Amino acid sequence: MAATIFIVLLFIGLPIALVLAVTAMSYIQLSGNSVLFLSYPQQFFGGLDNYGLLAIPLFMLVGELMNEGGITKRLVAFASVFLGAVRGGLAYINIIANMMLASIVGSATAQVAVMAQVMVPEMHSKGYDRNFATATTAAGALLAPVIPPSMLFVIFGVLAQISIGDLFIAGIVPGVLMAGGFVAIIALLGFYYQYPASERLSRAEKLNNILRSLPSLSVPVVMIGSILGGVATPTEAAAVGAAMAVLVGRFAHGEMKFERMGGMLLRVGINSGVVLALVAAAAVFGWVIVYERIPQQLGEVMQSMTSDPFIYMLLVIALLLVVGMVIDGIAALILLVPILLPVAQGVYGINPYHLGVVMCINLTLGLLTPPVGAALYVASRVTGCRPSEIMRPLLPFLLVTLLTMVLIAWQPGLVTAFIS
Repeated sequence: MAATIFIVLLFIGLPIALVLAVTAMSYIQLSGNSVLFLSYPQQFFGGLDNYGLLAIPLFMLVGELMNEGGITKRLVAFASVFLGAVRGGLAYINIIANMMLASIVGSATAQVAVMAQVMVPEMHSKGYDRNFATATTAAGALLAPVIPPSMLFVIFGVLAQISIGDLFIAGIVPGVLMAGGFVAIIALLGFYYQYPASERLSRAEKLNNILRSLPSLSVPVVMIGSILGGVATPTEAAAVGAAMAVLVGRFAHGEMKFERMGGMLLRVGINSGVVLALVAAAAVFGWVIVYERIPQQLGEVMQSMTSDPFIYMLLVIALLLVVGMVIDGIAALILLVPILLPVAQGVYGINPYHLGVVMCINLTLGLLTPPVGAALYVASRVTGCRPSEIMRPLLPFLLVTLLTMVLIAWQPGLVTAFIS
């Protein structure tokens, strides 16, 4: 009965947090177990009793401050110093700038909204097809969930109770592989369609761009360096990054307006509130799943199908490709991690960092595939291109992402090589 309630609520479009909370409550009511009923509030609020969750609003705040402080456009200018003069140079710049932006924002939809406004008009004015420019920008946003700091990694780390910092490190090699594949696609398409090279910058212009970009570069360098160097936790690094973004935007660039701070904080509060409500509801939902022994039952079914960890990972990939098309990535993680992780660890001996990276990359594809495709529709709204027009030039990038995902599913060392 509870499963029926869950499916009905999900398909009528109720917010995922309410679906999870109501389903858990329905199960408790139907079970008639008074102990479970009395434990409901404790489980709900206990789901938020995790220091790592503080990183979510802080990383969102860093992204808002960076946009307001003019840091984004200076990162683009910095990338243009090295790649602007080659064929298809602006497309390369788009990907590299997306990588740098991913190290600050951590949210694919926010990244698309920012970069589509900056890069698509510039690329179109230089002779690039507008749909290709939009697709390149959207593809670059696929890097956001796998390059630290990543909202999906934070959520997975909290759900799996593993080190978020190590999970960030685990995502670096897959992120670089994806970026390398994207660059190869741009090289091939740039040669085929004869996309133009940007004007070659003089030595003085290059030096000026580098010097103007140094304060902006300090934000991701300090944030990521402090995490990878073990100096700060992701939460502490996000707090430092927010403070640096204010200082750089206000005093180095002079573009940060304190009167806009209220609006930024309001947006951060609303967006992080949505995510944290999901986490709290998921704690209760996961508790019910464990009580019902669903992971154990799934493990028995999977073990009867295959004993090969790689085959299990392929089945997970196939499942998440479908789920990601209809459910947002964070919601999908919250729904499925309590079910898939115990099976992966207990039955197949799969490293949780390995599963986490594969799941998060998998769910990024859902950001750019209908019918949900949040990042796809953001790109469409910002640039005026129809989603169907964006999808054709976007397909090669999606294929590279899928191949990267299968590769790391097959070779877990690509994920676990640099973590303790």
